[in-house]
Amino acid sequence: MDYRIDFADVDWEPTLNGTARLKRVARGGKVFRLVELTPATQHPEWCVTGHAGFIVEGEMEIDFDGDVQRFRAGDALNIPGGEKDRHRPRALSERALMFLIEEERDDV
Repeated sequence: MDYRIDFADVDWEPTLNGTARLKRVARGGKVFRLVELTPATQHPEWCVTGHAGFIVEGEMEIDFDGDVQRFRAGDALNIPGGEKDRHRPRALSERALMFLIEEERDDV
């Protein structure tokens, strides 16, 4: 069995009105995402998806409905899913790159 998640041959997908992009690999009931944000990224709505992962590169902030928290390369994050933990990310550096693991869903 191959235990490595390889993003090298996965194409970038545009998302968030074309101002961000991601690479996605589904395996074993999980979705592994490499997400790139820029300062131009405008999240169109509050995100209620749960995320666990870490910041690979850059700096960003996440607005948790008024509670703004800053993250930088090397920081881990664990955001439960649901309306109570809704959030919006924003890059503070030229590029913020995140590695996220999510439960596989039918609507992605």
